[in-house]
Amino acid sequence: MGEPVSVVEKPSSNHGVIRFDTNRSFTGMGHERYHFGDVITERRPSDVLAEALLETGKVEKLHIYAQTITVTLNQGASSDGLKEIIENIYVYYKPGVEIPDEANFSS
Repeated sequence: MGEPVSVVEKPSSNHGVIRFDTNRSFTGMGHERYHFGDVITERRPSDVLAEALLETGKVEKLHIYAQTITVTLNQGASSDGLKEIIENIYVYYKPGVEIPDEANFSS
């Protein structure tokens, strides 16, 4: 079912840069960098998160290191909604969504 990620959004001293501190490590000890237009082919936690954030059209680039996500916004974009994407990245079933069972599948 997944579990929400705790996220604290912090502005940076650099205009258009936002930092998100979480209670989950997305990369272990590795650094991952992504840019708008990148083709992400792997499905590691950092890849899934980066893909979701980049698809908003608000993010120019992002850097993920362990539990910290640093986002550079596109010019004129706001960070509205990005925190919620991170919080819900591991929530697979939402209230009101029917959970499939084997009886509903046909061969």
